[in-house]
Amino acid sequence: MQRVYDFLRRHPTWVDSFWAVFLLGVACVSLVAVFDPLRPDPPLATWPLAVLLCATVALRRRMPERVLLVAVGAGCLQLALDVPQMPADFALLVMIYTNAADGARWASRLGLIGGLCAAPLSQLRWPDYNTTASERALSTMFLMVPFALAWVLGDSVRTRRAYLAQLEERAARLEREREAQAKVAVAAERARIARELHDVVAHNVSVMVVQADGGAYVMEAAPDQARKALETISATGRQALAEMRRLLGVLRTGEQQESGEYVPQPDVDQLDELIEQVRVSGLPVDFKVEGTPRPLPSGVELTAYRIVQEALTNTRKHGGPDAGASVRLVYFDDGLGLLVEDDGKGAAHETYEDGGADGQGHGLIGMRERVGMVGGTLDAGPRPGGGFRISALLPLKAAP
Repeated sequence: MQRVYDFLRRHPTWVDSFWAVFLLGVACVSLVAVFDPLRPDPPLATWPLAVLLCATVALRRRMPERVLLVAVGAGCLQLALDVPQMPADFALLVMIYTNAADGARWASRLGLIGGLCAAPLSQLRWPDYNTTASERALSTMFLMVPFALAWVLGDSVRTRRAYLAQLEERAARLEREREAQAKVAVAAERARIARELHDVVAHNVSVMVVQADGGAYVMEAAPDQARKALETISATGRQALAEMRRLLGVLRTGEQQESGEYVPQPDVDQLDELIEQVRVSGLPVDFKVEGTPRPLPSGVELTAYRIVQEALTNTRKHGGPDAGASVRLVYFDDGLGLLVEDDGKGAAHETYEDGGADGQGHGLIGMRERVGMVGGTLDAGPRPGGGFRISALLPLKAAP
């Protein structure tokens, strides 16, 4: 049964043709049944007009406006040729409904006006002299009702279809918005993970490279220093593995942790360890804290730690062999200030001019993204007397 229904929905003209043939058959039976030898034969135009009106029913969904004009023309011919009312006139109701539901607006209005005029014109053309004027007027009003109902029904169908189309369009738009938001969220998460990986890998690997080069240089002349360099490489590698394990723990949220708790994310209390590690790698760092230390939001603490880590990593990469650095951590009433400076030769001009994309990493870009996420500001560039400076202000509350 469902297959038959689907087939009929795909071929509406066949359904309309069936009803057109059915209406033509009813019209023919009616014309033959009322045949009376004592009465004059119906006009010859009765049959072609009946066929024409029924044909409009068959084509109503393929060309609604055109068949409406044909039906109006057939009705005018019926009045002009004195063809009495017949069952085929039911096609006029069908045309009014079809154009109110599917036709153009002008066709819908024309159908309504024509339908309301049909009954009065019919009463004027074929008056019933056996009734009073008031009875004829009342009869005319009753005859106008089916045409008005046909138009109202078709217009309500049009309104319902428009409403459903609007709902579907809104649902599709919301689905597109959800997909766009999901893509933005995925991109933001990937950027966050990329920043974390960059900070962890770049810092720890640079320390390991410096220690490995130093250990190889003094391996025979100073075995104790070489051994100490290897120990630093081992400790740094373990620290890198621990932080990588923490990142993997974030990615595996909801899974069982097989080896206990993951290490907590870095904060400003671990800056002493970070700077000591940098000093051991051969870069002298002057570290000072100003103001009264106090607990800060975790996002601010992680941002501060990563900025210092990345800044010192860049100093080792770009500052030269004799570079030194200084780190200032300032606690304000409404935020945290950071100032990292070095006296090296500084990074290449395009490194900070292009926002931090130096072809080998995205350090400054990552800094700016981190600072922007907590509503802070970042200033990075060469110092007037040589070297490089990074200044950041991290508010305790994100900007609205």
